[in-house]
Amino acid sequence: MAEPKYFTAPVPTDRMPPGIPYIIGNEAAERFNFYGMRAVLVVFMTQYLRNRSGAFAPMGANEANQWYHWFVASNYFFPAFGAIISDAFWGKYRTIFWLSLVYCLGSVVLACDDTRLGLGMGLGLIALGAGGIKPCVSSHVGDQFGPANQPLLSRAFGWFYFSVNFGSFFSILLIPWLLQHYGSRAAFGVPAALMLLAAYVFWSGRYKFAHIPPGGKTFLRDTFNREGFAAIGRLGILFAFVAVFWSLWDQSGGEWVLQAQKMDLHFLGITWLASQIQAVNAIMILAFIPLFQYVIYPAINRVFPLTPLRKIGLGLVVTGVSFMVSAWIETQIAAGLQPNIGWQMPAYALLSGGEVMVSITALEFAYTQAPKHMKAIIMSLYLLSVSAGNAFTALVHFFIANPDGTVKLQGAAYYNFFAALSIGCVAVFIFVAKAYREKAYLQGDQPVPLAEAAAET
Repeated sequence: MAEPKYFTAPVPTDRMPPGIPYIIGNEAAERFNFYGMRAVLVVFMTQYLRNRSGAFAPMGANEANQWYHWFVASNYFFPAFGAIISDAFWGKYRTIFWLSLVYCLGSVVLACDDTRLGLGMGLGLIALGAGGIKPCVSSHVGDQFGPANQPLLSRAFGWFYFSVNFGSFFSILLIPWLLQHYGSRAAFGVPAALMLLAAYVFWSGRYKFAHIPPGGKTFLRDTFNREGFAAIGRLGILFAFVAVFWSLWDQSGGEWVLQAQKMDLHFLGITWLASQIQAVNAIMILAFIPLFQYVIYPAINRVFPLTPLRKIGLGLVVTGVSFMVSAWIETQIAAGLQPNIGWQMPAYALLSGGEVMVSITALEFAYTQAPKHMKAIIMSLYLLSVSAGNAFTALVHFFIANPDGTVKLQGAAYYNFFAALSIGCVAVFIFVAKAYREKAYLQGDQPVPLAEAAAET
C-alpha cells in the first residue's frame, strides 16, 4: 500500500488547520520539560550539586544566577542555527523531530549525573536541542495557514501560547515537589519522559502538516543578500527592546525564587516551596489571554488605538512596574519583617500582563513581518532577543560580584535598576516604532503533494 503523501503548502480551508492540535500537544509536553527543569535549576545548583567524589558542592547564589542566565541565553542563541538547518536543508518537521531527541538526551544526562560535569553536558545538550527547535515550532504553526483561514492565525498563536503555560503550570508545581521528596533523578527524569512523549505526539501528526520544503542554496542566496539583511536589520532594531523585557522576565525563575526563599511561604493555607510560586505566572497567562483579547484591549482601543508595537511599548512599562513591587518587597525583608509570599502575587500579575502584551504580540509580529522564505530565520532573530536579555542579566551578575562573595548591587537597588531600564527604554522605543512600516507575509494556500512521500523518520 502506498504511503500517504506530505503536502508542501497549507490545505485550502477556512477552518483551523488539521495539524495544529499535534503541534500544540507537542508544545505542551515540551514546555512541561523545559519549565519544570528551569523551575528547580537554581535550587538544584545551590542545594543539591555534588562533586565527583559524591560530596555536596553547591554553588553560591550569584554564581548560580550566572549559570542560570547563561543557560537560558544559550537556549535562545542556538535558534539561529536551527533556522538555517530547517529552512536550507532539513525542513521544519525533520529539524524539530531530530533535535527533540538531542533535547531528550540532555534531560537524561541531568537526571543521571548531579555533578558540574553532568550539569554542563546536560544543559549544553538541552540548549542545543531546545534552542534548535524553537524557531521552527512557532513558524511551523504559521506555515499551516493560507489566505482563506488567515483570520484564525491569531487564535492559533493564542492556543499555542496557552499550551506553553498549560504545560509549564503543572510542571512548576510538580517538579519542585519531586526534587524535594525524590531528588534530582526524579526531578529531571520525569521531564525527560515528557520530552519523549512530545516527540511522539509530533511524529504522529506528520501527515496532517503542511511541510514547506527547505530552500537549499536558493534559501541561502535569497536570505543572505541585501534584501534579507534589510529585513533582519529592520526587525532586529525592534527586537533589541524586546530583549529588555526578557532580561526582566526570566529573573522570575532565578532572582525571584531566591527572594521567595527569604519570605513567609505559608499562603492560602498551604506552605509552598519557593520554586513553586512561579506557577502563578502560568495560571495568570491562561486567564489573561482571553481577558486582554476581549476586555482590556478593546477598552484601551476606544481611547488609544492599539497597534502591535504600541502593545509592546505598554508591556515594557508594566513589566518595569512589576520590578518596583519586587524592590518594595526587598525593603521589607531588609527591615526584618518577613513579608508573606502573597506580596509576590501583584508582581507576578504585572509581569504576566507585560508578557501578554510583549511576548505574544512579538511572537505573531515576528512571523507575519518575515518574508516567506525567512520565517524561521526571523523567528530565530526574535528568540535571539531572549538570549540577549539573559546574557545582559548574566553580565550584570558578573560585574556586580565582589572578590569576597558579596555584590555591589543588591536588595531594592538591584530591582529598581531593572525597573528603570524597562520603563526608560520606552522613551526611545516610541521613536523607533513610529518609523517602522508594517507589511505582512503569509504562505500560499494551494497544497502541492510531493511526487514521492518523504522518507519515514
